[in-house]
Amino acid sequence: MNVKIRKATLEDVNTISNIYALSWKSAYKGIVPQKYLDELKCTFWVSSFQNWINNNILTAQLIYENELPVGCIAYGKARDDKFANWGEIKSFYLLPDHFRKGYGQKLLQTALIDMKTKGYENCYLWVLKENYNAKNFYESNGFICNNDECTCEIVQKQLVDVRYILTSVNHTKLA
Repeated sequence: MNVKIRKATLEDVNTISNIYALSWKSAYKGIVPQKYLDELKCTFWVSSFQNWINNNILTAQLIYENELPVGCIAYGKARDDKFANWGEIKSFYLLPDHFRKGYGQKLLQTALIDMKTKGYENCYLWVLKENYNAKNFYESNGFICNNDECTCEIVQKQLVDVRYILTSVNHTKLA
């Protein structure tokens, strides 16, 4: 099996958006209202990624299995002023058939190394409180929940994100 990772370009925005939509439909089943997941378009994230990549707001990395894109991670400077000089993993998704193959680990390490070279000693990300698989993955990689919460609403359902942090103190992979 040939696996490679490369930085995404504007030509990849449709591919990234499709990966995200398919992942959402699987990973968030039973968490996000089914009506929203059923109506989620594969092009939902196209304009966001066009903006982020075109304006160097975020870096996106795609992972390929045998030349087929199967996942993406997007990261950059933290958006939260409380975490000045931190990096933030904005989003991270794999196609459902590629969960638990080690690809998430490879993408995460690529992002962490890149953030370190860009001067970010620490980083954080947000995870849906009910997404136990993702929380377990991040915890196994040294992330710690700091109990910050952010709420949003999708189709009249209140969803809570919790912040996970990774510092050079609690994780050697950033050191």
